[in-house]
Amino acid sequence: MGVELHITRAESWTASEDSPITESEWMAYVATDPELRVKTEFGKPMIIWLGESKYAEPWLQWKRGNVSTKWPDTALYRKMLKIATALHARVVDDDDTTYTKETDWDFDPDA
Repeated sequence: MGVELHITRAESWTASEDSPITESEWMAYVATDPELRVKTEFGKPMIIWLGESKYAEPWLQWKRGNVSTKWPDTALYRKMLKIATALHARVVDDDDTTYTKETDWDFDPDA
């Protein structure tokens, strides 16, 4: 169990079918962002962020109309904010709390 953050357009990330980020839209975005690369894992595309992170392979995954990750460090969270803006979406946690500012989330997995 852990904290998961989601990039979503829906009122609640669990209802993403109402206003999904489509997989094709997500992959088209990934193709335009030089900081993201596709890594296939277990037959599913996992997107690795190449930016400065505390993690060796900070990842994002599309699933059911959202783009999500678990326990993002602060740098990956900030990248998620930029992606959300580009996709006309927002960043939320599992409780649908919306994160809008770079200072809203601070996590260092080494601390």
